[in-house]
Amino acid sequence: MGQFKAWVVEKTETGQSLVFRDFDDADLMDGDVTVRVTHSTVNFKDGLAMTGRSPVVRRFPMIPGIDFAGVVEASDHSDYKTGDSVVLTGWGVGETHLGAYAQRARVKGDWLVPLPGGLSPAQAMAIGTAGFTAMLCLMALDHHGVTPAQGPALVTGASGGVGSVAVALLARAGWHVIASTGRDGEADYLRGLGASEILDRAELAKPGKPLAKERWAAAIDAVGSVTLANVLAGTKADGAVAACGLAQGMDLPTSVAPFILRGVSLLGVNSVTTPQAKRREAWARLAEELDHHKLAAMTQTVPLPGVDTIAEAILAGRVRGRTVVEVA
Repeated sequence: MGQFKAWVVEKTETGQSLVFRDFDDADLMDGDVTVRVTHSTVNFKDGLAMTGRSPVVRRFPMIPGIDFAGVVEASDHSDYKTGDSVVLTGWGVGETHLGAYAQRARVKGDWLVPLPGGLSPAQAMAIGTAGFTAMLCLMALDHHGVTPAQGPALVTGASGGVGSVAVALLARAGWHVIASTGRDGEADYLRGLGASEILDRAELAKPGKPLAKERWAAAIDAVGSVTLANVLAGTKADGAVAACGLAQGMDLPTSVAPFILRGVSLLGVNSVTTPQAKRREAWARLAEELDHHKLAAMTQTVPLPGVDTIAEAILAGRVRGRTVVEVA
């Protein structure tokens, strides 16, 4: 098939470099499905991979990009044939396996899911790993049994990718949503997605008490560190917090108090190696439950050659919602 355009991370003496160049088909990694990539997206992890600010890339050279939507060009996998529309998120793509910021990808068919009915490839990537993770968080809260009747739901990092989708999903599910953000001027945006209250993230970003006033019955946290500790401290008795991110840090400076004095549950959410059945359930629910108008309101689009311009911005918290990358 020859060469195609791709962003490539190369190892250097001082760290890594990122270049947009031709890449040869023969250098693609092993897999039983080859996909013509039509769309990708930019997640927080993609920003880390492109800038080298965290050791996300574990193989060089690496094509970054952890998500893609596209059309099968060739397949030796029984579930897929030429012409099928597919979606991929996670599985180490863009980290240990050549990724999505390219016109072509070769992956294991077991990593793919069919493009859900009712979603275009662009909409699937407007959702991407961030929206997929938000749905996994909602599913974790549902499985735990916490309900809107018990009180509000808090979303931290609400203006970001995970947060924006989480606000929309929780509001649609009947929750009174408290959206925490540190971005000035985002109140109207978040209320448009379904938030009922706006909370300044400064209230959660500094060390607090092991137990605080009970304010929310559930939470989706993409921030971690001190913020997550304060979220736990403010969770109502028998409430639950789904944790999925580390924008503030990987540490968790908390105590056992919320767990043993209020029965709060901390639910960990990993979107990278989600089993196939659960993965398909999440995508089916996203196709049905996420309002397409709200998805459009949180989405911007960039062409593949311009994806590098988003990397620093997303790490600095300057990117609202979701960014779709048009590849084809």
